[in-house]
Amino acid sequence: MTAPAPQPQHGPPGLGAPEVPVFGLSRLLVVVTGSAAAGAMPQWLTWLRSAYPELGVKVVMSRSAERFVTPMSLRLRLDEDVLIDSWDDCERARHVEHAEWAEAVVVHPATFHFTARFALGLADTPALLTLQCTDALVALAPALPPGGLESRAFQQHWASLAADPRVVLVPPIQGYSLTTGQEDSWVPPPLPEVLRRIENRRLELGKETGRPARTSAREYAATLADGARS
Repeated sequence: MTAPAPQPQHGPPGLGAPEVPVFGLSRLLVVVTGSAAAGAMPQWLTWLRSAYPELGVKVVMSRSAERFVTPMSLRLRLDEDVLIDSWDDCERARHVEHAEWAEAVVVHPATFHFTARFALGLADTPALLTLQCTDALVALAPALPPGGLESRAFQQHWASLAADPRVVLVPPIQGYSLTTGQEDSWVPPPLPEVLRRIENRRLELGKETGRPARTSAREYAATLADGARS
């Protein structure tokens, strides 16, 4: 999908009219976790629908994200319900549906805790199980408290995730902390920057392999089996 020519767009307050990068995918799963930065997601969803009118978007939010943004405020920007990331609210194999449907996944914001669970291979919620099983690109845009970026644990998780070519790490930018009242926390970069990095990785993988960047798990298993027989 090629983005339309840039036009006046609405983004979160104070960001003016964000750039509309080229984005070559058509189905995007957005995961919202429990950071104050989640409060900007309604405006980002409005921007997504305006910038990419043909883009299919599904949203999953953690229970902790409900402290900062309501499911209704997100659902009003979509054509379908916003799902809560809990097995209690999961009446079907949502993790399978999302893993097969998504061409890319964006976790925005990604908390310290969510990033750690993903890096450790945990799958204790539908969204985490989706991320562990999908072959789609997964972009993480962290939101961290003061000192979070320098934490040895976070650095180890970041390095572990960086080794996976399907994971797109989008470094946070320094921002205002509601707790300390200073510019000593870390916030996710604007959503257009996240999409730009996903597109760059998609093109890089396609160029490196000589085939489309998204290869199914079945194809991967078949490749391993062929190698074992040879």
